[in-house]
Amino acid sequence: MDHSDAPPENDDLRTRLHAMETKAKRLRNQRNSYSDDARSSAEKRDTVQSQGREIKDQINERLEEQKSIRDTAKQHRDRRDEIQTRIRELIGKSKGKRDDDRNSRSVVVELAEVESGISNIEDRIMTDGRLSLDKENKLLKQLKSLKSRRNQLMPEVEENSIIKLDLKDLDGSILTLKAEADSEHNLMLEAHKKADEIWEEIKPLFEERDFLRSEGDRYHAIFVSSRRSADEVHATLVDLYSEVDEIKNVLKEQEQDQKKSIEEYNREAKRSLNTPSESEEMANDLANLLLSSGSITLGGTGVDEGRAEKGSLSDKRAGRRKIKARRGR
Repeated sequence: MDHSDAPPENDDLRTRLHAMETKAKRLRNQRNSYSDDARSSAEKRDTVQSQGREIKDQINERLEEQKSIRDTAKQHRDRRDEIQTRIRELIGKSKGKRDDDRNSRSVVVELAEVESGISNIEDRIMTDGRLSLDKENKLLKQLKSLKSRRNQLMPEVEENSIIKLDLKDLDGSILTLKAEADSEHNLMLEAHKKADEIWEEIKPLFEERDFLRSEGDRYHAIFVSSRRSADEVHATLVDLYSEVDEIKNVLKEQEQDQKKSIEEYNREAKRSLNTPSESEEMANDLANLLLSSGSITLGGTGVDEGRAEKGSLSDKRAGRRKIKARRGR
């Protein structure tokens, strides 16, 4: 059956279907375009973020190097401050200002005092012949105590690389300590200078890292926006496909109904073209019709002939009744 013979409502549905399919094609292209933009932005974002991680690793490496140098500078500063503290203590000693609180003195000064005491006691025992036995025993006991204290102080002094002092030559010791303090101070300044140079090298890396981070955020925002747009278009497309399927189902049902009507029409038309002799069904229908009307005649010419024949038979019977019987002669 040609679509030109279809009902007007079918034409409307087909027009709507064509418009929807055209719109669906446009939406598919639009969705694919958004998806391509999202994919491209994601790839650029990942590339930029990878570069950013490399820059971050470089920054962390240089920062660790700078921190190590700063720690070295701090060690030189602490040693300088310790030496300067010893210098102040020696200056106080040279002026006769002793601090009664031994805990406030530095380890190196205490060690110098202990060694000086050991040296004095040993010299007296060796040179003073007027010492009594009791006095000598006391000196030996004091000497033993000083040596024990020296053994306790030596590891701490050696651990901190502290310069030994000679209390017999305070001025020389002060000058030696000043030179050592100046050396530690210069080493501290050199370390800080080197750390500052590293910082100047790190600053451009920070700028590049921040730029890559902003670019990564920008590409990610484009990716999210494109992905959201693609999802929205896809949702619209799904709804449109649902409507398209509904219209197709309606058209399919209508086409099936039209097909059934055409087949029924063709069967009826074929039956109307057949004679009773060609169609047993038609012959049976015709016989039933005639029997129900009571006018069927087999071998005659019609209804009138049947009536004439019936009248003739009645007349003959009547004539026979009028003839009287005669006796023979």
